[in-house]
Amino acid sequence: MFRGKKYQDSAKLIDSTKLYDPSEALDLVVATSKAKFDETIELHLRLGVDSRHADQQVRGAVVLPHGTGKTVRVLVFAKGDKASDAEAAGADYVGAEDMVAKIQNENWFDFDVIVATPDMMGLVGRLGKVLGPKGLMPNPKAGTVTMDVKKAIADLKAGKIEYRLDKTNIIHCPIGKASFGREKLEENFRALFDAVMKAKPAAAKGQYIKSAVVTSTMGPGIKINPAK
Repeated sequence: MFRGKKYQDSAKLIDSTKLYDPSEALDLVVATSKAKFDETIELHLRLGVDSRHADQQVRGAVVLPHGTGKTVRVLVFAKGDKASDAEAAGADYVGAEDMVAKIQNENWFDFDVIVATPDMMGLVGRLGKVLGPKGLMPNPKAGTVTMDVKKAIADLKAGKIEYRLDKTNIIHCPIGKASFGREKLEENFRALFDAVMKAKPAAAKGQYIKSAVVTSTMGPGIKINPAK
């Protein structure tokens, strides 16, 4: 596989056989982010659970202390007072049947997260086939199905992210931008890591965190010692 010159230069700085301490790994991930844009820094955690079993699911949400560095566009499904609350709280789009029609008829997806009041979930459920595969379906565990739309929107705008296992038992999450620098990235990393640790299912046996890797959008992966 051909790798660009910047990637090869970055890879030389990393010992692929070593498990780094988090602070050292995040120093390296910033140093190896050499693209012309502000690269997103991601954390990938491989867990010792089996996502095929309902009692071994790992899913939740956490507000990163310094946000993700990305502007989050929020669509809210609500009516009446709750719709007014959502508009006042800074939701980018608010609606009900009109938004369902827009998504269905126009294939419209100019949003990043959906928040819905519980009474709207029957309506939102009609979009399950298109929202589900994109990971956009609101969920009570992630705090996106709620009557407190103001808090949900405030949290999302402040940098709340959802984490969940994929089919290969890996969690992939952004923890900020390269421009954040090590200290902010480390605080975000700790917040996400601690949340995943607390979400450990009772049914999980053996080693819970199998591996942890941080990487930038265009850079090489850096292995973290999960025991640290």
